[in-house]
Amino acid sequence: MTQEPELLIEYKTRVIPALREKHGYKNVNEIPKISKVVVNTCIGSSADTKEALEIARTELTTITGQKPLTTTSKKAISNFKLRDNQAIGAKVTLRGRIMYEFLERLIKTALPRIRDFRGVSTRAFDGNGNYTLGVTDQSIFPEIELDRIKKNIGFDVTIVTTAATNEEAKSLLSELGMPFADKAKKAPVKVAEAAA
Repeated sequence: MTQEPELLIEYKTRVIPALREKHGYKNVNEIPKISKVVVNTCIGSSADTKEALEIARTELTTITGQKPLTTTSKKAISNFKLRDNQAIGAKVTLRGRIMYEFLERLIKTALPRIRDFRGVSTRAFDGNGNYTLGVTDQSIFPEIELDRIKKNIGFDVTIVTTAATNEEAKSLLSELGMPFADKAKKAPVKVAEAAA
């Protein structure tokens, strides 16, 4: 039998008790968990759409370990030279073991490799407990061979949780090790001098 991903073991052993203590959950089913992770990329306005789409699909497969679906446009927009039902990107939906393995690589290996990294934004929650993170360059993932990169692709990573609020989702992701930008590092507030 194969061993569970480290992040899943950590969730079961450390994160669940920590969340229960912090938020006072009575029922085990109330404790937020990650239900899926969606990795989505769009090729944008590329000269050779077919080649750009193939590159995007290959890079997503390498990063996630799962074959992506091709996404298509829902309507025609002439200003963007977009036809109805035209292939414009690729996406992968990760669940279970492969999802935890991807998150572990994202949090512990890929994000710290970003130059001048100071943490991810705390404002990217959608109000329903889901978090979206934009990655501008696929080279932060160790699986990508730098000398083989033909085109830089950016993508969005959406972490869908069962949390009811943004605060609960932030607690869950913080406990799992998501490096949120620390608001305490802002410039110190000047204290008004007391009148003599």
